[in-house]
Amino acid sequence: MARDDRAEPGAEEMLPMLRWLRILVTSLAAVMGIGVLAIVGLLWLRLSEAPLPELPDQIALPEGAKPAAVTFAHDWIVVVTEAGEVLLYDKQGQLKDQASAPVAAP
Repeated sequence: MARDDRAEPGAEEMLPMLRWLRILVTSLAAVMGIGVLAIVGLLWLRLSEAPLPELPDQIALPEGAKPAAVTFAHDWIVVVTEAGEVLLYDKQGQLKDQASAPVAAP
């Protein structure tokens, strides 16, 4: 077998590669830290909002109806109740139409 007569790279030759590796690892850690902070910030902003918009005061729901969803359109407001009724109101709060939607069994 032939012996390799090349000298082993010394610390002087390896130092630039180690410096480059240290810069890469440090920058990766910094980018990951900024990413984690951004995700935490976005979650905090999104989860701190109210789950449903407030129903305007001019809208009077039928007796015993509880809103499950509220949708604001350009000319009307749609309210879906927990019983599965779909109520269509105009911007002044007058009930314009009513329909029932099928409700899935729990």
